[in-house]
Amino acid sequence: MAGAKNHDYHILPPSITPILGSFSALTMFFGLVMWMHPEQFGYGSLVFGLGLIGVLYTFYTWWSDVVHEAHAGDHTPVVQLHLRYGMIMFIASEVMFFVGWFWAWFDFSLFPAPLELVKDAETHAFTVSNLIGQEGAAALMQWPPKGLEVLDAMKLPLLNTLILLCSGTTVTWAHHSLIHGDREGLKKGLWLTILLGLLFSAIQAYEYSVAPFPFGGLNYGTAFYMATGFHGFHVIVGTIFLIVCLVRSYKGHFTPQQHFGFEAAAWYWHFVDVVWLFLFIAIYIWGGWGAPVHA
Repeated sequence: MAGAKNHDYHILPPSITPILGSFSALTMFFGLVMWMHPEQFGYGSLVFGLGLIGVLYTFYTWWSDVVHEAHAGDHTPVVQLHLRYGMIMFIASEVMFFVGWFWAWFDFSLFPAPLELVKDAETHAFTVSNLIGQEGAAALMQWPPKGLEVLDAMKLPLLNTLILLCSGTTVTWAHHSLIHGDREGLKKGLWLTILLGLLFSAIQAYEYSVAPFPFGGLNYGTAFYMATGFHGFHVIVGTIFLIVCLVRSYKGHFTPQQHFGFEAAAWYWHFVDVVWLFLFIAIYIWGGWGAPVHA
């Protein structure tokens, strides 16, 4: 018959989700810009919030459609292979995203500006002063900047490293349990991974609350918070990803033969683990080497 299907792909039904997501992301971007310039624009936070709601709604509806397509039998082996290609390309783009932050960190550290961090004894506020003359020339080779205390890499950062490494083993346990048809092992592995991810985020938030250096006005603080902060955001996203997989596992969605949704979440989580190892070595250990440690 002329309308017979003779290929391994499926034709997607018409959907407004892609264009809704595009305009929502654009709205969120302009709202963020307006929020950062309150003296020129008003209602920036409101515009940003509306865009964020649209993006979250797009995530929910789009991924719900993908799950529905999987249960309808539309994800043939060829389609699953291309979904894997898409996930690999996405992770590759995330790698390049973090390369930018590492590049900034190494640029600041290998070619530091002659700055000194001064802390007011009464107000405990930080100010940055330029160093000139011989003192400035000596400070030019100093990183972190003179007067700055760094976080002890062997305390909270090391603890978080161990937590993420343990979470990598638990998500692998869940994956192997799924492959071998052990649904209880799948659920237990996911529960442990999610709890470890939440614990990592809680410790990271506490670390930020006691950090001895500010975010703005200092290249060390800016690069530190942007690199580790975006990684923390990825941990939160990965934790949500795993929570969705846990809910789906209780509904019996995954089978040993077809479980790309879980596989993608596991790949993403392992990527988060590996990035943290590089951050721990480059920023906490190498980046703070020789500087006074904050008590």
